Amino acid sequence: MAVPMCSKAFTSFECRSDPDLSGVPRLDKPGSGRFTGRVGSVRAGAAAMSHGLSSLIFRFPPNFVRQLSTKARRNCSNIGVAQIVAASWSNNSGAVNPVVSAAAAVDAAAIAAAVPVTPVEIPTGADGLAVCENVGLEVENLPDLKEAAFLSSDGSLAIHAGERLGRGIVTDAITTPVVNTSAYFFKKSQDLLDFKEKRSFSFEYGRYGNPTTVVAEEKISALEGAESTLILSSGMCASTVMLLALVPAGGHIVTTTDCYRKTRIFIETFLPKMGITATVIDPADVTALESALDNYNVSLFFTESPTNPFLRCVDIERVSKLCHRKGALVCIDGTFATPLNQKALALGADLVLHSATKYLGGHNDVLGGCISGSLKLVSEVRNLHHVLGGALNPNAAYLLIRGMKTLHLRVQQQNSTALRMAKVLEGHPKVERVYYPGLLSHPEHDLAMKQMTGFGGVVSFEIDGDLETTIKFIDSLKIPYIAPSFGGCESIVDQPAIMSYWDLPQSERLKYGIKDNLVRFSLGVEDFEDLKADILQALEAI
Repeated sequence: MAVPMCSKAFTSFECRSDPDLSGVPRLDKPGSGRFTGRVGSVRAGAAAMSHGLSSLIFRFPPNFVRQLSTKARRNCSNIGVAQIVAASWSNNSGAVNPVVSAAAAVDAAAIAAAVPVTPVEIPTGADGLAVCENVGLEVENLPDLKEAAFLSSDGSLAIHAGERLGRGIVTDAITTPVVNTSAYFFKKSQDLLDFKEKRSFSFEYGRYGNPTTVVAEEKISALEGAESTLILSSGMCASTVMLLALVPAGGHIVTTTDCYRKTRIFIETFLPKMGITATVIDPADVTALESALDNYNVSLFFTESPTNPFLRCVDIERVSKLCHRKGALVCIDGTFATPLNQKALALGADLVLHSATKYLGGHNDVLGGCISGSLKLVSEVRNLHHVLGGALNPNAAYLLIRGMKTLHLRVQQQNSTALRMAKVLEGHPKVERVYYPGLLSHPEHDLAMKQMTGFGGVVSFEIDGDLETTIKFIDSLKIPYIAPSFGGCESIVDQPAIMSYWDLPQSERLKYGIKDNLVRFSLGVEDFEDLKADILQALEAI
């Protein structure tokens, strides 16, 4: 069957360089990434010429031709045909966004070797890119290629998004290669000029992008249902660059009382130097938010949900509607929730941010942060990111990709273990209070039930005792590590009074609700019964 080709650039072959890609077509479906199907067999010949193509522009990644095997180049009478053969096409009559699979390029060699190929002249347009006109392809046994339609769950997306049949790196390897390069070369000066004048695409320099990192970004975009994702070197880097990029000098932000301390320090100490002020409200105080929106020219509402360390929840849908009426953006730090437990963008937020160090990486072995949302907003942040640096190393990007493949398995286990453990702790006589959204006693339990599908793997609680008693409890534990992070396979425990707030006197710590007996426990993927026995024996030791 003959397949018409649309006049569209193919994002599978697109290597993004400059964040201002207003002229570059994107997939209409947010988060659909670069999924395509694999063509059963492809024939290009004179008989297909009657099926016209109108103004189709192909964009290929740097060194595409060089990356084709020697055999592929030798057997293809025209490299332009090899490139076309490498494309996968949707034959749906209403489809307007065909997506090309870069991975399919490896099939071109075998196809070209077995099937006689009629050389096709590939004309060049005024912009220097290949333009195909009045050329046709016949495709047999073509599967239904609706974007990721064959995947029905976030777990499958976490494994395959950005990779299977949609990776911008030509290889038949199952795992995504690590592209360790600090810069990208141009064959001749005209190629550089074409890039500078937006006629072709390249990363140009390692700070501006990397093929391995792009795969991780596409995977996160698919999970969040986002048009675009930017990965940075850490969660704090993501937070600070986002704030600096989206809040103008002299602007005003609204944030919440319960949050990661370093975020609070940046907002209270560094932003005022640029004339940026802030209103700090209780996560559930919608009236205070409305007052701030009425009295200030608020640029951004930024909060965690759930928050750190008390796991408070913000009504994302409600605050988004309130903020948007006043022209304010909403950014939700969803690190504790993960994209599997909460879809902040679907609830109305403009941006969602993660410390990828935690659940996304999931193995306590990589630092990273990410921001997802519309292409327009993420590009604004990307512009500043390219100036400030903070680029993620491609080896770290690989670890994130690998970690996300087990995200759904880990989160399911951690959700279950944390909820069961929270109930055990709440009923124990040596525990004064438990903070966990899955408990009826949590102040935002009903809200969490509404906007979350799981409550996460972190449980905070207060021991019935003082600083020393709590230290004794923690030191009696045998399974968890005493460390300042969370979300990994290994359980981690910390006492905020001496981990994150030790530099403050007790009176100052109490202003933030940090009591000496507070414990934050990140449940790993160990067996629930083992963790339960360990916690119970540690409680008996005090």
